[in-house]
Amino acid sequence: MKDQILILPGDGIGPEITFEAVKIIKACQSAGLDVELGYGKVGGDAIDATGHPLPDETLDAARGARAILLGAVGGPKWDKLEDISRRPEKGLLGIRKALNLFGNLRPAILYPQLASASSLKPEIVAGLDIMIVRELTGGIYFGQPRGFSERDGGVRYGYNTYVYDEEEIRRIGRVAFEMARKRSKRVCSVDKANVLEVTMLWREVITELAKEYPDVELSHMYVDNAAMQLVRAPKQFDVIVTGNMFGDILSDEAAMLTGSIGMLPSASLNERGQGMFEPCHGSAPDIAGQNLANPLATILSVAMMLRYSFDQPALAARIEAAVGEVLDQGLRTADIAAPGDRQVSTREMGDAVLAAFQAG
Repeated sequence: MKDQILILPGDGIGPEITFEAVKIIKACQSAGLDVELGYGKVGGDAIDATGHPLPDETLDAARGARAILLGAVGGPKWDKLEDISRRPEKGLLGIRKALNLFGNLRPAILYPQLASASSLKPEIVAGLDIMIVRELTGGIYFGQPRGFSERDGGVRYGYNTYVYDEEEIRRIGRVAFEMARKRSKRVCSVDKANVLEVTMLWREVITELAKEYPDVELSHMYVDNAAMQLVRAPKQFDVIVTGNMFGDILSDEAAMLTGSIGMLPSASLNERGQGMFEPCHGSAPDIAGQNLANPLATILSVAMMLRYSFDQPALAARIEAAVGEVLDQGLRTADIAAPGDRQVSTREMGDAVLAAFQAG
């Protein structure tokens, strides 16, 4: 049987950007990638169609796919649903949990053509190449108990549980150390071990694990300092490994160092190489349907898919080179455009990358 890629366009700009990425996948098929494509619904799109953010048929298809390409989920249309378990984001979390996609890889790479688009001085970010390894199926987002209650006198409160066991920590730590071995052999583990017991355990386990990787330099940093250092001297980092909540925050901060979150892909992998690949940005409902969104993060997510789930590094590099070629041509969507740049639409950007890929 052929490997399956499940396409989940989702909400907001999701359908527009995944359409452009599918063009690249089909070009890869023409270049020899032996896969089949399927489509499903998730998030608000699925709520509107079925009443649930993760229908059984979508989950079944996800379990049977080698890789999943996700557009985006969520939007103000569904923000006021009283049943929090049926909000769009629960569809995304449900897939991550069901497939045990515990390892989230979020690269922050600055294309040299976009150095002026960063919020920091070019000399601070030039050559930036950070990999954030985020634990994705544990921590405070999944910990129990959680919920709402009331104290005496009717005072409402909400509560969540931040919990990790040592096996969860060791598993994600191993991903980070193995990744560092292929890069500059440096890992920075981010925690809050001066305050939170769960991250005291995190630091202890990561330190123990480091003994298995004597060729990799390990450092530790509190999350508040890490946030500051990312904007002070980001190139000091190579691989950052951290928990679910801290990784969520730090990876978005790192994204803006590159000029636009619209440039950054991500991969969420399990131990079998099965993965979900998606842009780091959200559904951007304010520009949905206007042919304005930047599709490059989604296209680069396809490159990560080829590299990590299909072991096709040559095709992945060809996609990345095509994106670089288009940027060299001066093409920019609105989010990465500077005065005087040639602004193009979502479709025009996708077509340009496709042409560069085919020429390559």
